[in-house]
Amino acid sequence: MKRTPKFAVMCAALVAGTFIIAPSAAADTSTGPTKGDSAGDDTVLKGYAVDTWASLDAMTDKKTGLPADKLQGDLSDPSDNTSPTNIGGYLWSVVSARDLGIISKQDAFKRMKSTLKTLEQIERHEPSGMFYNWYSPKDGHKLTTWPGSNDPVDPFLSSVDNGWLAASFRIVAEAEPRLARSADALYASMDFGYFHNLEGGANAVNGAGLNRGGFWVTPPPGCSVPGNYGDDGSELYYTCHHYDTSVSEARIVNYLGIANGQIPAEAYYGTLRTMPDQGCDFAWQEQKPTGETREYLGVPVYEGVYEYRGMKLVPAWGGSMFEALMPDLLVPEADWGPQSWAVNHPASVRAQIEHGLDEAGYGYWGFSPASDPFGEYAEYGVEGVGMSADGYASDRERTNVDAGYDGCREASNPTPEFGDGVVTPHASFLALPYDKSAVLSNLAGIKNDLGAYGPGGFYDAVATQSGTIADRYLSLDQSMIMAAVANELLDDRLKDYFVDDDFEAAVRPLVEAQIFGSKLE
Repeated sequence: MKRTPKFAVMCAALVAGTFIIAPSAAADTSTGPTKGDSAGDDTVLKGYAVDTWASLDAMTDKKTGLPADKLQGDLSDPSDNTSPTNIGGYLWSVVSARDLGIISKQDAFKRMKSTLKTLEQIERHEPSGMFYNWYSPKDGHKLTTWPGSNDPVDPFLSSVDNGWLAASFRIVAEAEPRLARSADALYASMDFGYFHNLEGGANAVNGAGLNRGGFWVTPPPGCSVPGNYGDDGSELYYTCHHYDTSVSEARIVNYLGIANGQIPAEAYYGTLRTMPDQGCDFAWQEQKPTGETREYLGVPVYEGVYEYRGMKLVPAWGGSMFEALMPDLLVPEADWGPQSWAVNHPASVRAQIEHGLDEAGYGYWGFSPASDPFGEYAEYGVEGVGMSADGYASDRERTNVDAGYDGCREASNPTPEFGDGVVTPHASFLALPYDKSAVLSNLAGIKNDLGAYGPGGFYDAVATQSGTIADRYLSLDQSMIMAAVANELLDDRLKDYFVDDDFEAAVRPLVEAQIFGSKLE
């Protein structure tokens, strides 16, 4: 793959920081850098990466090179399940750790080689080249019963999970030339057209094609749609839902499929900014949008936005940070989209900050699906900037935000009182390109005041009022932290590995053309 030069992300101006305490055990007794100490800030971030890597190292099987889905806070008891997203995140975390000087080049090579070798051997859906959603990290066998409970698992192939694994193959192929043949072969074998419904399915608004959530090879319990969007193989059983919103982590699938020629370019405009303002037809959404309709490649697009505290932005489905910013770890969206992502990303970050500090008054911010301090897993977000009327809440109480929908739905809770807010550190790291000093200040408080930090870096989530900690590490969330730090300290290194000339030629014009109605003020 021939690679392009780096493209710097357009960042918001940085605000003066606060005193930060470095994360490594050896530095815990120091006072840390002072305000405006850029070199000190970078040292803090490097320390976070060192500790975060310790958790990823501890949860990875040394023989298979597959990471567990999660690990206990004392770096013990890794789970006996993993997913394509976990594996992809681990691969780019190995590259990040190597480039940050945390591990040696030879160690990184051996790790990636082991992972790729396992992936070449484990069971896949051969016609599409896609990987199943759950494997054992101990030996790579496909899970048909859930570890511990022995509950049945219906083997599923997820579009977005395979997207993140495929993305990691692009990174490995460029970052480690000795493994390029293996990584490129795995990448080339994956056909994202198997997920793409050319007819658009449930999206009756503009009729463009959409991606299904995934498929089963045998009929599952519950809802499914038979068919086969690929070029070969027997009938498959698709999810009844499509990924139909623009601000979603699932947009990585469109990027890859379009770049590979497996998904039409028009599909980039098939997803929705908001549901349109058509009387009361879509009054179930969180708020009444404003916007205008534009046409791209023959696809009419309602460029709807929501308003939040003086801003206008395109919402995510649940209002979480990883929906908005995870693809931005690998694709230079803000640089390529000056009239879209370059405004929407900092607006999404500001909305998270203002919700946590001002609207809800938690004292901290950063809301995203994560391990739950009060259970196993929960979806957290800023509901006011989520499209779903019952979207992801930001607190333990699952406080509903409902300002109504003009003329269609009366407000049920226009001035909510929020409870025990739950912040997720990985969400802060995703915001690094857009407000570095706010991120550092927030993380320092989560670590030092809330105590949500252990031998593997930040614990996955913490409740700000009760101080209840989800003292676990999730592979996906730790890998997002590694990627964010590597990009910040190494001039968007992962984006540079990921993007080649062909990818840029196929995707950049689509991103450059789109115009959101987003405004920061």
